[in-house]
Amino acid sequence: MSTDWRKFLADLPVKPGVYRMSDAASKLLYVGKAQNLKKRISSYFRKNLESIKIASLMAQVTEIKVTITANENEALLLEANIIKEHRPRYNVLMRDDKSYPYLFLSTEETFPRLDYHRGAKRQKGRYFGPFPNAGSVRENLALIQKLFQLRQCSESFFKNRSRPCLQYQIQRCTAPCVGFVRAEEYKKQVSQAVLFLEGKSSEVINRMIIEMDCAANAMEYERAAVYRDRIQQLRKLQARQSIVDGEGDIDVIAVSQEQSKVAVAILFIRGGRVIGHRVFYPKVPLHTPEAVVLTEFIPQYYLSPLRGEKTVDKIIFNTKLPEKNWLQSALQEVLQHSLTLIDRPKSIYHQWLSMAQTNAEYGLAQQLTHENDALLKLQALQCALGLPNPIQRVECFDVSHSQGEATVASCVVYTPEGAANKEYRRFNIKGVKPGDDYAAIQQALRRRYMSLKEQGDFLPDIVMIDGGKGQLKQAEIVFAELQITGVELIAIAKGPARKPGLEKIFRAGQQFPIHLRADENALHLVQFIRDESHRFAISAHRKQRSRARSHSPLEYIEGIGEKRRHGLLRYFGGLQLLRKASIEEIAKVPGISLRLAERVYDALR
Repeated sequence: MSTDWRKFLADLPVKPGVYRMSDAASKLLYVGKAQNLKKRISSYFRKNLESIKIASLMAQVTEIKVTITANENEALLLEANIIKEHRPRYNVLMRDDKSYPYLFLSTEETFPRLDYHRGAKRQKGRYFGPFPNAGSVRENLALIQKLFQLRQCSESFFKNRSRPCLQYQIQRCTAPCVGFVRAEEYKKQVSQAVLFLEGKSSEVINRMIIEMDCAANAMEYERAAVYRDRIQQLRKLQARQSIVDGEGDIDVIAVSQEQSKVAVAILFIRGGRVIGHRVFYPKVPLHTPEAVVLTEFIPQYYLSPLRGEKTVDKIIFNTKLPEKNWLQSALQEVLQHSLTLIDRPKSIYHQWLSMAQTNAEYGLAQQLTHENDALLKLQALQCALGLPNPIQRVECFDVSHSQGEATVASCVVYTPEGAANKEYRRFNIKGVKPGDDYAAIQQALRRRYMSLKEQGDFLPDIVMIDGGKGQLKQAEIVFAELQITGVELIAIAKGPARKPGLEKIFRAGQQFPIHLRADENALHLVQFIRDESHRFAISAHRKQRSRARSHSPLEYIEGIGEKRRHGLLRYFGGLQLLRKASIEEIAKVPGISLRLAERVYDALR
């Protein structure tokens, strides 16, 4: 039944909220927020739509659902949550699943240590950051060790030293572990390091000048020289970096766009000092304006739990946003922090904006080069296999086990954008004879493509198996069973002595293998995908094997708790003899009935 859009629009509320657009298959296409739902949704039904993206979207929309919210800020937050959960095709999608690194100072200890930290903040102390990447953390850590000589070692290492370690020898630590520095002096080192991390370099220099003068007046010329050298290093650092004193914590954002590809670069300014940058490549529909990219990217990024609880004082960009005030108000309310969005920056910020823009353009160029390289290799494979249509997706399977133990199958995915790591899958193989690779590959393929068929997801153009004719035959059996057609099935077999470049490619329906030259792009791609599948399978298998070996099989037997488990192992002197025992022998163990003995006997076999 078609929707009466005229009546639908007439009944829309003049209130803030979120709208969700879906197609005929009820698949979510787009999520949007609005201060006035009636006005915003009605704009999609104009006769002359300016945006090609909106015209393409509306050609597919068959249903629009609305959620009314208490205010505009709740609408923005709800929109960000729905986008994160459902990832609609026509929204700007931020792709970032990495937690951010910090510098951690263990302030609870007499001689605090400063070290790299990523993950949950369970330890008591101060966390400085977040930093854009691990490299910027380690760079700052090395600089602070050079300037302030704080220890980095663990507590166990620190307490068991009888002489200074290498860090003292290279003047990166004052060796508090062996009493070479007094607690009061070390405390000064810590306070100066904290000021530096807070961006108060000028205050650090002023304190060092006082310390240097005091040392010189007391005729402690060596100590005065140490302060002199540190002051000079800090002066050089200030001169080298673009510092704006008193400006607090700032993020400077720039966007670079080419066709459907977008790079968003964020320059991190902390305490007026550049500490690094990070480039994101959000998934963006064609012909999306920069203002829309930023409007949708900013709430997804700043409301992400991966960033940690601390936010910035200012966000600076040079693209005018119509919804800037709304974004600012919503972020302030949700983050409970005074935050200013600036789209017409003062001249003092232009150098930072230029730096962010340069990084965005460079990042986009690198991304396009990588994707073009992937596309060229897929085109070469298409030509080598004689396929009529471009290859959009390759999936490759491999099986890994140790003499049949902890069998795991891997599925890796390759697209025109390169290896799609987030779409990799692993399958724990169960119910097959240990070491039966054919049965394992059948199970993995059946589970993978039965699931895709049930969900109505797109099938790959090529399914590749790491193996020879036997493995390929298993794939043909599964695809015939599932009635899947139109998918090219191939297997890659290693050459003589497993020498790279001599691989054979077997293709379903062809008697003879395909040999590719060692210098062909098609072979390089096949080798890469095969090796990636092998790597992923081995890593999954090792995890599974380690997990299995750390647990006793007795733990999974109903009715056998910790006490009975220990009783069984003590009685037989270990699991090995218990496995050899009969039901009658097991039943002799105190607390084990005949029924439980049968259960143990069956489980161990």
